[in-house]
Amino acid sequence: MTVSLEWTEQDARAVDTARILAVDAVEKTGNGHPGTPVSLAPVAYLLYQKVMNIDPTDSKWIGRDRFVLSAGHASMVQYAQLYLGGLGLELDDISSLRTWGSKTPGHPEYRHTEFVECTTGPLGSGISNAVGMAMAARREHGLYDPEKPVGESVFDHFVYVVAGDGCLQEGISSEASSLAGTQELGNLVMIYDDNRITIEGETKISFNEDVDARYESYGWHVQHVDWTNGGTEYKEDIQALYDAIEAAKAVTDKPSYIRLTTVIGWPLPNKQGSHSVHGSKIGGEEIAALKELLGFEQEPFAINNDVVDASRKALAERGRAAREAWDAKFAEWVSSNPEGAALLQRVQAGKLPEDLKLPVFEEGKKSTRAASGEVLSELADQLPELWGGSADLAGSNNTTMKGEPSFLPENRVTKDWPGNPFGRTLHFGIREHAMGGIVNGINLSGLTRAYGGTFLVFSDYMRPAVRLAAMMKLDSIFVWTHDSVGVGEDGPTHQPIEHLAALRAIPGLDVVRPSDANETSVAWGEILRRTDRPAGLILSRQDLRTIPRGDRYASAEGVAQGAYVVSEADGDAKLILIATGSEVSVALDAQDKLQSEGIATRVVSMPCQEWFDEQSDEYKESVLPAAVTARVSIEAGVSMGWAKYIGPKGASISIEHFGESASGEKLFEEFGYTADNVVATAKSILD
Repeated sequence: MTVSLEWTEQDARAVDTARILAVDAVEKTGNGHPGTPVSLAPVAYLLYQKVMNIDPTDSKWIGRDRFVLSAGHASMVQYAQLYLGGLGLELDDISSLRTWGSKTPGHPEYRHTEFVECTTGPLGSGISNAVGMAMAARREHGLYDPEKPVGESVFDHFVYVVAGDGCLQEGISSEASSLAGTQELGNLVMIYDDNRITIEGETKISFNEDVDARYESYGWHVQHVDWTNGGTEYKEDIQALYDAIEAAKAVTDKPSYIRLTTVIGWPLPNKQGSHSVHGSKIGGEEIAALKELLGFEQEPFAINNDVVDASRKALAERGRAAREAWDAKFAEWVSSNPEGAALLQRVQAGKLPEDLKLPVFEEGKKSTRAASGEVLSELADQLPELWGGSADLAGSNNTTMKGEPSFLPENRVTKDWPGNPFGRTLHFGIREHAMGGIVNGINLSGLTRAYGGTFLVFSDYMRPAVRLAAMMKLDSIFVWTHDSVGVGEDGPTHQPIEHLAALRAIPGLDVVRPSDANETSVAWGEILRRTDRPAGLILSRQDLRTIPRGDRYASAEGVAQGAYVVSEADGDAKLILIATGSEVSVALDAQDKLQSEGIATRVVSMPCQEWFDEQSDEYKESVLPAAVTARVSIEAGVSMGWAKYIGPKGASISIEHFGESASGEKLFEEFGYTADNVVATAKSILD
């Protein structure tokens, strides 16, 4: 049933105001992307002013709908609405587009600009984030309010994403959209701006697929709204788009895709439809013509404040009504769910239970991936907000909490993977890049904490999402197993060499490589305590000996400082061995040999360089005293990044080439990861 949309002259004037703001802002700074903000101004205005639940006084309101601009280069699409809606931006912010210190950077940035839900720019990434947000909403419903039908809980909301041709060409959109269809995410609505233009020109030179059929095959609800009327006449049929959005909201068992056929830059008098308006300023002559057409003064940013005030008032009133209705339902939920309310309060505060218990492992042998799996199972009941899975590698990554149901629609469960729509075990499929973006989207939602796993060598596939997690300061957790040539017979394609160094190069990412089961347990605890940055947990495939903690070997609690003296020298140390992961055991064996020859040797376990670097100078000196210049780093990867710890007189035992297909034990022997080679290397620098 069609619901008549109230669309007044005030609304039309506000849309045109958004267009003028876009062209003036880009023109002033001299660069940017004005075309899409001009032609999509009515789309964004419709969503913000007529569709989405937003409280202008609270950007973190749980009940808000989410808006994701996957086509992040068109940032003025969103900025104009944040200004018109009174959502944290003023005219000075708009006129400062893409300049130093402004609230309006070239692409929307999370934490930087209020009401921006995620950092977008790398095309397609916003789609994966939106899928994660939609999944999070369903899990949050199941975690906090499981008795309510979907759509009736205070934790239910919609996620709207605006994407362009570039987003749909990037592989991550295919990965994420495929999973969204499998998950039947009825709370996800994507509007695809089908303007057939990218930087190089018309998309037919490289992109000619039937995107509607593609999304139908993914299992999405598909609609098409054509503002070009088959290329015969351009008419911004707002009612048709509104009807499509309402129809999409009514479909509860499928995500929705709306292809909106537009002309980029419409209604520019001369440059509409041209790729020249995609990524360049329009020029004074064309702006003058547009302003004359729309009835605006020629002065830059000369807009009618009455139009802005009316838009702000309208959104404030609509937001207030939505918030009051939600607040009443929320108060009812709190009174009837005291345990859920207490959990919500703790999670929102970013705190762990005061009595959190992590497992302690006895002596023996255990891979750190297996230890990690046991830690997760131990945490399951203590941290109900924690959930995750892997990219089709659950049995290898050990990312499944024992006995926890899968997060799946009822018709997707299998004998091996029983579950329900509110389950906890995630199955990302073989989609590493989308997994990273989806984990980010879940954690952006803020009421749960998600992790995702794959092999370390395939962190390359998901690196852009990891980088964005660091940029947004998200608490995403990436579990990367099979951490070295110790993988063995799978050979060089599956053996990470440069990956540790490459990941450590990402600012704001904690790279944690524990040496044994107990370091793994402590590492999980420390990662969970840190809520302002992502972490990569690097784990072994092969069994490692569990270091017997006690008189000789220090407690694994030192992991929290990033590096610690795991075994002190007999007497004043003349040599320091610094190792991570499986190589710590090699260092301990070498220490025995060196000290038997009278060489006082200290062994430092350094599971996380980033955590160590943030310690006080006094602590760092206590672990790596400046007076001891004979140092050897031992890590099964390239040596890049170790120079600052070993100094000019130190040496690195590393791998500066790709691996081979053979047993892990044989490869460690051939590539010098033996106590004898460590001893020889140490003696060479001592001499």
